[in-house]
Amino acid sequence: MRYYSLNRQSETVDFRAATIAGQAPDGGLYFPETIPRFPAGFVEQLPNLEPAEVAYMVLAPYVGEAIPEAELRRICAETVNFPFPLVPVAERISALELFHGPTLAFKDVGARFMSRCLGYFSRNETQPVTVLVATSGDTGGAVASGFLGVPGVEVVILYPSGRVSPVQEQQLTALGQNVTALEVRGNFDDCQRLVKHAFRDQELMSQRRFTSANSINVARWLPQQVYYCYAVAQALAQTNEPPVVAVPSGNFGNLCAGLLAYVSGLPVGHFVAACNANAVVPAYLTSGQYAARPAVATLSNAMDVGDPSNFGRILEMFRHEYPAIRELLSGYSVTDQETTATIRRVHQQTGYVLDPHGAVAYFALEHYLRRHPETHGLLLETAHPVKFPEAVEAATGQTVPVPAELQSLMQQPKQSILLEPEYEALRAFLER
Repeated sequence: MRYYSLNRQSETVDFRAATIAGQAPDGGLYFPETIPRFPAGFVEQLPNLEPAEVAYMVLAPYVGEAIPEAELRRICAETVNFPFPLVPVAERISALELFHGPTLAFKDVGARFMSRCLGYFSRNETQPVTVLVATSGDTGGAVASGFLGVPGVEVVILYPSGRVSPVQEQQLTALGQNVTALEVRGNFDDCQRLVKHAFRDQELMSQRRFTSANSINVARWLPQQVYYCYAVAQALAQTNEPPVVAVPSGNFGNLCAGLLAYVSGLPVGHFVAACNANAVVPAYLTSGQYAARPAVATLSNAMDVGDPSNFGRILEMFRHEYPAIRELLSGYSVTDQETTATIRRVHQQTGYVLDPHGAVAYFALEHYLRRHPETHGLLLETAHPVKFPEAVEAATGQTVPVPAELQSLMQQPKQSILLEPEYEALRAFLER
């Protein structure tokens, strides 16, 4: 498999080079030259396949010869060694729980896969690789956990000061070792802008080996396809029809992976892009015109993105044909008030506790299903409610218990470096 830059000013590369580079030299995101189709009988076999086998079958065509089969099978097995249950919540609505990994967030899948791939690629290198990543919440924690202690890899995480939850911040700042947290006085778009600027800085790139662990990196983005396979397998067993899938969407890597799986042959009835007040994509789906906007802070902070990088990949996947995208994808913008009311109402009616991101997806899915009463839907519940205690407790009136695996982490001292949202400040740190 070869990958080309969406800016089309760089040479094509293999999976190894795309993973190590993170972003193409011309500043574009890498995209596969061909989208492989799932093998005949794959969907029918899904309920009987082990999760690690599904992951291997989905990802092997994208990795190609960059990693030997036995090593890739080991990486896949370690990536998905926790459950992905589809839990019925209400009539015609289920939740795919993606928070049973080590950092209680869906990004554990991509981070664990990428960290193990990069560890394999770096095994004989003398110069360390620096993973440079911006986070709006859960990416940083998953990356920090996935790369913690990996030989030959340093991790630098930029996060917006005061705009992540206490649990998220602790997962970013309390690990130490080879993980450094930069607390940026700004929003996520500032963090992402600084990271992108660094990857365009050819002088800096020539001094050290950098890569990104955001979903702009193919090794973070591509493995997210696998839990859509798990979701559809369970949904078909429950309803015998392709489900509508609602995805809490910020930087759009998650939804983009689901669409990729669909193009590869996964039966999905429709996709719903569930956004908070940062409604760039819902506006595009209404007008056909894309216009980035400054990000605004919301309760669902991991989705506070005003210029989602991965939407460019969605446009590329469908050849920028607006009617094709609009037929498969609907978009909704959900307010903080609607988010809180949804958490409260669903808890009162069903006993299920949504986190703010899941609540955005639930609200959007309800609206879609009202217009399509013959369909069933599922939402991706992307984070454990404990990561957003203030919002969840205010809505439900109940304290969210801290899981045992987090209790010791919450007692560790915070370690972060304050950074102004200026590239010169980031460059000075990276050149230290």
